[in-house]
Amino acid sequence: MSSQFIFHCMSGLPRSGSTLLAAILRQNPSVQHAGITSPVLPMIVKISSIMVEGELTTEFNETQRKKLISGIINNYYSNKESPFIGNIVFDNHRMWCTRLNLLDYIHPHSRVICCVRDPVWIINSFERIIQSDPLLGSRLIPIEHRGTLHERVEALLSSGGAFGYCWKAIREAFYSKFAKKLIIVDYDTLTKRPKETLMRLESILGIKHHIYDLNNIKFNDANKFDENLNTIGLHSVGKYIHSPSRCLTLPPDIVSRLAGCMFWRDPSENRENADIICDT
Repeated sequence: MSSQFIFHCMSGLPRSGSTLLAAILRQNPSVQHAGITSPVLPMIVKISSIMVEGELTTEFNETQRKKLISGIINNYYSNKESPFIGNIVFDNHRMWCTRLNLLDYIHPHSRVICCVRDPVWIINSFERIIQSDPLLGSRLIPIEHRGTLHERVEALLSSGGAFGYCWKAIREAFYSKFAKKLIIVDYDTLTKRPKETLMRLESILGIKHHIYDLNNIKFNDANKFDENLNTIGLHSVGKYIHSPSRCLTLPPDIVSRLAGCMFWRDPSENRENADIICDT
């Protein structure tokens, strides 16, 4: 990849602060891009499948494969309009947690910021935003599973669900030999101690320190994305950072099922020494 970019990734769990963190990081003049889900990794996966499967595999050697994959990143961000002048790119996609070996192959020094949160409050947050539409039209849930809260939760927790897929992916990454590439950022820590969290993140990434305006956060890039999912406000970010109100809408059986799953808060689970920004 061209030296004009310093490439890092964002991944982790949904409803856990990745959009908020991206909106804050964009204030840093060192950052060229930070946003919501990008098409970069899906494009890499599709191109890779052509290079390693079928009758065309003999047309590519390792050098070509590496150049083509890096070229996707280069060309996407070189041609992307941006008001920012920095040279650090944060590419956001939940799938990065399942492709740490690929990231290590093309960018050995890249890190993956994984925003995490208590699953109880993730599912609660999903349910609150889904219920905000009286017609329950969110495409996050297949139409046949929108009938009851329990059906919606089961859909979210399923293997391919908005939460279930990400949960499997981050656990795969956390317990893999590439876990050292991870920077786990706990949502509660980010919202309660944002300045300390950002300073720690800058230190880990080697980014020049910046004083962020946490009372004037701006992010309105996701309106079309949310409209396409028929889930308005999915990526909304408030003007200032604050700890969210705790209004539980989930029944006790679901809370009990999800409770106690915050493995990143247990130091004995961190076998591969991922960087963890979290209050213990």
